[in-house]
Amino acid sequence: MHAAQREIRAAHTATTVTVYQAYSPEIGLPAAREGRFPAAWKRDRMTWIKPSFLWMMYRCGWAAKEGQQTVLAVEISREGFEWALRRACLSSYVPGVHTDQASWQRELKRSPTRVQWDPERDLRLRPLPYRSLQLGLTGEAARRYADEWTLTVRDVTPLAHEIHALVRAGDLDTARSLLPREHPYPAGDELLGALRP
Repeated sequence: MHAAQREIRAAHTATTVTVYQAYSPEIGLPAAREGRFPAAWKRDRMTWIKPSFLWMMYRCGWAAKEGQQTVLAVEISREGFEWALRRACLSSYVPGVHTDQASWQRELKRSPTRVQWDPERDLRLRPLPYRSLQLGLTGEAARRYADEWTLTVRDVTPLAHEIHALVRAGDLDTARSLLPREHPYPAGDELLGALRP
């Protein structure tokens, strides 16, 4: 089946969406242990969440990059996720979507969330011809994410290492069978209309 060029694909239920982040063990391990982000997690900084497991693997190098050795699966409420999408602005200026660069910059300053579409990745982390959502949260959105929307936090670093070992061994079928089940998220034009350049 042909994947839509810009479509949110995620593990989700009727009430939750799973997103991924990678942190140093000093942040990631307490977060997974306590099921919430520790005090050391900066609520005043921009934080990026990714519904795509393989895009997260690309970004953190299968949990090998410095400061990204702990991969978290964060289950958040769909209500919070959609709140963020409704208040999002594209992270870069797109002629035709934005009236001009100045109006995009004004929108960016007002928006607590940013949307970026990056090439989705395959098991070998090569780019695919369709895009994956990244959602940047700042200010009110980051605080709500940490303190209201987050329902569970799991350390999926062992899963990342297991899948990576299978990929290195050439056993792509087994590796694929272990991937989280991501399906198109039901976000129509009401949520994504202005966010698909």
